[in-house]
Amino acid sequence: MKVAFKDESFAFEFVRNLGFMYYGGADLGEMMATAERIKEGDFESWFTEWDKLGRRILSRAESSLAAGHLETACEGYLRASTYFRTAEFYLHGNAEDPRILLESRASQKAYAEAARITGPTWEPIEIPYEGTTLPGYFYKVDDSGKPRPTLIFHGGYDSSIEELFYFGAAAAIRRGYNCLTFDGPGQGALMREQGIPFRYDWEKVVTPVVDYAFTRPDIDGDHLALMGMSLGGYFAARAVAFEHRFCAAIFFGGVWDLHESLQKMLPKEAIAALDEGNSAQFEEITHKAMQNNTGLRWAVTQGLWSFGVPSLSEFLTETKQYTMDGIAGQIQCPCLVMEAEADMFFRGQPQQIFDALQSPKQLVHFTSEDGAENHCQSGALAHKDEVVFNWLDETLKLRNGRKV
Repeated sequence: MKVAFKDESFAFEFVRNLGFMYYGGADLGEMMATAERIKEGDFESWFTEWDKLGRRILSRAESSLAAGHLETACEGYLRASTYFRTAEFYLHGNAEDPRILLESRASQKAYAEAARITGPTWEPIEIPYEGTTLPGYFYKVDDSGKPRPTLIFHGGYDSSIEELFYFGAAAAIRRGYNCLTFDGPGQGALMREQGIPFRYDWEKVVTPVVDYAFTRPDIDGDHLALMGMSLGGYFAARAVAFEHRFCAAIFFGGVWDLHESLQKMLPKEAIAALDEGNSAQFEEITHKAMQNNTGLRWAVTQGLWSFGVPSLSEFLTETKQYTMDGIAGQIQCPCLVMEAEADMFFRGQPQQIFDALQSPKQLVHFTSEDGAENHCQSGALAHKDEVVFNWLDETLKLRNGRKV
């Protein structure tokens, strides 16, 4: 699906954020008008126009707040947060670019203001983790303190907690589930503020989150599920293979092997050079290909930045650890594996992990007939939520958060 842009990467990111309209995180007209001013494949043009829109919407939200129009202000802060996050997306080719932190903080601050206005059902949290904390939000069905079935939800290769509301938490609270979201290593504020890169052994990230969840009286530990989005499909699968306190897991979508996925994106002659031990030629061929391929340029620069490695060859070596081969059979809980017909990153991999699972499982294939063929069903959140939460209800034997 391509909307507003011919460039595949720009078109995907546009639809990804446009889809937040369903839960109030974007609006059609202002996004379309902004897209018209962006030059195809130009990262600086992308930044400039989304930043301008974010600042314009933020200014209006602040004026509404000052005048006491709280709902209007809240809506504006949410949209501004989306646009600042969108602006920052392609900046990671230069890890020292000060705009990364400035834009990230602007997005976080606007979202935090919306959460403050919303009240105690949107609770910012800090989860103890290896001498620091993981930032997150705990979204509650209500503020009664009653224990509720809870979905723990994290992102993947390029996520931040602010977008996780639209991709999962909003649907959860409508259906009687609390939802706990967090930024892990390599993600969101944890990467931008502290420079903590990705790690393959994600169970060591999720287990402290589960420990935290079990300290909360408003979480029903007997009905706890985990969902991971995009590369988070690998992270979630890896986590539940070792952390067995979950009753269900959702791989949104299914990921078998990150290294394999990256190799398919890179030029064949580059991989051949690397296999021959010529890392210099590998780097040269890849960087030349990046000049005319926006998606590859983003994937490489994002990877070098979020994995904290200095070279592409080291990045590719590091990703060899990110596989479910030999591990998937250890998963014990029921699993939902999601597959997108036109997934640009992990096509075919949902079937691989589905086949390897030994626990109760279901594979759902999303297609262009419903406009849900994009990676992570971007732009089709209603259909995605229908599938996810109907499955979760049936698996946990719940309706509207209650036992049946």
